[in-house]
Amino acid sequence: MSTQGERVGPATPAGPPVRWLTAMEQALYGPGGFYVRPGGPGPAGHFRTSVHASPLYAGAVARLLLWVDAELGRPEELDLVDVGAGRGELLSGVLAALPGEVAARVRAYGVERAGRPDGLDGRIRWVAEAPRRTRGLLFANEWLDNVPLEIAEDGRYVLVAPDGTESAGEPVRGEDLAWLERWWPGPGRVEIGRARDEAWAGAVATVERGLAVAVDYAHVRGARPPYGTLTGFRAGREVAPVPDGSCDVTAHVALDACAGPGAVLLPQREALAALGVLGARPALALASADPVAYVRALASAGEAAELTARGGLGDFGWLVQPVGTAPWPGTPGLRPDPAPDSVREGRPPRRRTG
Repeated sequence: MSTQGERVGPATPAGPPVRWLTAMEQALYGPGGFYVRPGGPGPAGHFRTSVHASPLYAGAVARLLLWVDAELGRPEELDLVDVGAGRGELLSGVLAALPGEVAARVRAYGVERAGRPDGLDGRIRWVAEAPRRTRGLLFANEWLDNVPLEIAEDGRYVLVAPDGTESAGEPVRGEDLAWLERWWPGPGRVEIGRARDEAWAGAVATVERGLAVAVDYAHVRGARPPYGTLTGFRAGREVAPVPDGSCDVTAHVALDACAGPGAVLLPQREALAALGVLGARPALALASADPVAYVRALASAGEAAELTARGGLGDFGWLVQPVGTAPWPGTPGLRPDPAPDSVREGRPPRRRTG
């Protein structure tokens, strides 16, 4: 075991070492935790997701919701549930991108453990748990990476002190051991994703009919990172994952373990391409015909390129799980290894920072 690196921030509180799941829960969601403390810039002040990169992302989610709406027969009420809603940026963007007739039928829910943000669109309901009997789209962008998890090394749980110093705990047993044997076998440092599997299954269980989609930086059983992915973020920089509440503490997601019946995994660039986010440069002829439109189209192409870039946001994994509907036609057929290219090559994509 080792110290996770030089700590930057306020004085570290005293306390005995605990297993990582407990430490992450307290650091992120306990009193004064990173995600629940009042005031401050919110998650967007510390890291940059696809939601923050471009409004094209919200537009793509809006088009996905339109497909769900048609699949459900355009019901009088259409649910849109954003799990891990941050400050409501994605919900606000989707509502703005929808046709007025559809937006008027949408019941939008932001699922967050932090309080309701000031100035949030009044149409958005702010809740601590996903509503039951959802009929529509449940979308979780970079939520599962912040679901606390256990970490083990050479068959023993890893303990961590509030200053980030690690030590060996008791042997891994029971359901955690069974998870490792199935999803991350072998020696070394591993991240036990069982809590993420259960969290995702619980979210999907709230959907009566529609789609459930999880988007995160991910890996699959055939290419787990040999030393794990635990890290921290603060003020736009990657830092040591010190569980004292001063920084985000996150780890990549074993999305293949989370996937339920009928689910498909695909990289973000494929999902967004199916939703019309292509990143192609506008025709040069437009520059002469309408210079302002050309500049707008060029800027849009640049944003689309960032969202779909190999080695960046385009490598994020999408888990698309139908519930009582046909498969979304944007997903390819089930593949034996539906991992992003960077994962297949052993290069897990990193969260984009601002």
